[in-house]
Formats: sequence, structure tokens, C-alpha cells
Amino acid sequence: MSTHINSAIASDFLQNLKTQTADSHQKLEDLSVSKSIMSPNMELEDYTHYLSLMHDVHNDTETIIFPFFSNLIEDLEQRRKKHLIEDDLLFLNSKKTDSATVFHKDEMSVPFALGVLYVVEGSTLGGRFILKNVSKRPELSGEKGVSYFSGYGERTGSFWKAFLNFLSEYEQKHECGEEIIEGAVFAFDSIYKHFEGR
Repeated sequence: MSTHINSAIASDFLQNLKTQTADSHQKLEDLSVSKSIMSPNMELEDYTHYLSLMHDVHNDTETIIFPFFSNLIEDLEQRRKKHLIEDDLLFLNSKKTDSATVFHKDEMSVPFALGVLYVVEGSTLGGRFILKNVSKRPELSGEKGVSYFSGYGERTGSFWKAFLNFLSEYEQKHECGEEIIEGAVFAFDSIYKHFEGR
């Protein structure tokens, strides 16, 4: 990923993206499913249920969203996380038996898909905070069962910065900020509907 971007313009766009998606983001965090894994009294069933829901999100991300970026994002393959959730569910003796489509949309542009990816990649950053809570459970205090929320480990911050650089560069080159924001709002709202209905 090259870094030919005007950092002031990039910063304005990223701030705007954050502001425009803040309400949808908050709405999702306010759901009982989202709150359950940050609760000091989190049960293993809550954790398993959340992982199962996120499996659907990542399944869609890897089958619908990733193909848009196969020739654009160099480290895309390293950003796959569905298998991490499957490893965690296996450790918890839980098997994913049904799957649901989260991102229902007939047609999607690259900028719109990039907005969706922004939300999914951002959740990896948030996962590090969730990890601190879930690892208080003795069953999850080691390395097993928490591979999804461990994200990219020590590289989580640098992976996020690299993604934001790509996002900013793409937006400046194609002047497609509004579409990216639309995709991000769509992603938050789609995940909200998926979580709410379960």
C-alpha cells in the first residue's frame, strides 16, 4: 500500500466517516447481545452466541466483500477471521449449524464495499477491549477459545493504520467519500438487524 495521500484531507474524511456512522455504531453497541460480552457477569452461552452471530458477519465479509479487494489490498488474506471463530467455537464444544446472510444487497460498488470493510476491520480493534473482559473467565484465560478477539495480536494497531491509509488513499483518488460512508452505515445497520433478530 502506497501512502500518496494528503494527510489533512485524509484526517478530515476519516473524522467525517466516524461522525456520520456514530449513531449507527452506538445503536449496535446498545443492543443486549453486544452488552452481554462486556458484562462482568458474562456467561459462556453469551460468548458462544456472540461468536456464532459474528461468524455470519465474517462469512459474508469473506464471500461478498473480500473479492472486491483481492487485487487492491496486499494483506487481505491475513485479514480473514471466520476460521478463528470456528476454532473458538470448537474449543467451546459448539458447532455452527445454521448461517444467515447479513449484508443483503443486490448490487455493491467498490467504495460501498470499502465502507462495509471499514466497519468489520474496526470491530477487530474493538475486539481487543472485549478480550480483556472475556479472558477474566477461567475457561478463556489462556490462548484457547479467544483467537477471534485476539485479532492480529500485537499487530492489531499497525493493521488498522495500514487499512486506514488504504481507505484514505482510495477515497482521495476516486472522490467517493459519500459512498464509503453509505456502505459503513449499511454495515452497522445490517449487523444491528442481524443481532436484534437473534
